[in-house]
Amino acid sequence: MSSVMPQPETAPIVACTVSRDVQNFDLLIEDMEDSMGESWGDLGFAEALAFFNQPEANAMEFIALAMDQEDEDNLVLMTQIISQAKAHDIKVILIAEDVTPAALHSLLRQGADEFVPYPLPEGELAQAIDRVRMVDQAVQQHVEASGPSLRAGANKNGAVIVVHGLAGGTGSTTMAVNLAWELATADKKNAPSVCLLDLDFQYGSVATFLDLPRREAVYEMLSDTEAMDDEIFGQAMLTYEDKLNVLTAPTDMLPLDLLGSEDIERVLSIARSQFDYVVIDMPSTLVQWSETVLNQAHVYFAMLELDMRSAQNTLRFKRALQSEDLPVEKLRYVLNRAPKFTDLNGKSRVKRMAESLSISIDVQLPDGGKPITQANDHGLPLANSAPKSPLRREIAKLAASIHHLKGDQAEAA
Repeated sequence: MSSVMPQPETAPIVACTVSRDVQNFDLLIEDMEDSMGESWGDLGFAEALAFFNQPEANAMEFIALAMDQEDEDNLVLMTQIISQAKAHDIKVILIAEDVTPAALHSLLRQGADEFVPYPLPEGELAQAIDRVRMVDQAVQQHVEASGPSLRAGANKNGAVIVVHGLAGGTGSTTMAVNLAWELATADKKNAPSVCLLDLDFQYGSVATFLDLPRREAVYEMLSDTEAMDDEIFGQAMLTYEDKLNVLTAPTDMLPLDLLGSEDIERVLSIARSQFDYVVIDMPSTLVQWSETVLNQAHVYFAMLELDMRSAQNTLRFKRALQSEDLPVEKLRYVLNRAPKFTDLNGKSRVKRMAESLSISIDVQLPDGGKPITQANDHGLPLANSAPKSPLRREIAKLAASIHHLKGDQAEAA
């Protein structure tokens, strides 16, 4: 009676080295074996291009593209390999020895995710592998709950709350993100629906402050708002912790005049119909559709600081609106990094500034210090990272007052 020994299952191939001859990179072979065991293979340049179209490529996590100075003559081929890998959602770790900075720059611009010099520093390849895997996991977590499920025909007539920084670094995105989060969590029993729109198409950082990926769907939606409906709008959004719905800035830097007033009006119309609150983070630049946002806003927070540039910009901002007969009465001036209560000299400066500009500074936010920067860098609202921060407390009070005011208005209606 014969018996057949069961064969051990072979490990699936999830990574490949791609090179002219992998034997030229003996340290790469050793590090791949240490990090991947038997779950990796090796391909030549031409073989790699053919492999990407095979079904086996669907399981591939990353390729390690290894090259030296001789391969610079085949830079076009290297570019094609990176482009094909990215098209199949495969990460690229570039391993290079004696390659010119111009060639490296070109390949990194094509989409290589990591660069490691050869000879490989101790443990550097393993760290690069960990980084590309962490990015995949983070994106996957966010994409799984890709966006809210919007109900067609909804008509919530949401309140529009705008935050506009009158100078760079005044903290407008910090306020917009945290105000939106505080509104979304203002009522534990009957939480309002809140969406946060990042309309700074060039330098918008809402995605960074909430650790959300930027998606191509945003640009696709904005480029054809005439075809936009509730479903398309929802697909372009992301949900943060199942409480806050976010439309991030597009993946690429876009001209601010890419959209016209009618485009922004369509976006706001759908947003207001679907959500109780629509919080907008505006670019500091005035554009054609700024008038549309101002006209639809229920509250328009203008952020400034206690310095000359903010004072000058505030004056110019007011004059620009008044020259067009726009509703300047909607503006609520917010002073960020305001002096402490005990700083009498600072308080006096605030009063003189308001009088000289003929404005009323309605909200004064304290300087939150390093915890604010750390929270933004880690992609967390202040309520989660620094709940006792004085800045967080003031924004929470502001959100509560807005929520109560809207509730009173709803009861009166």
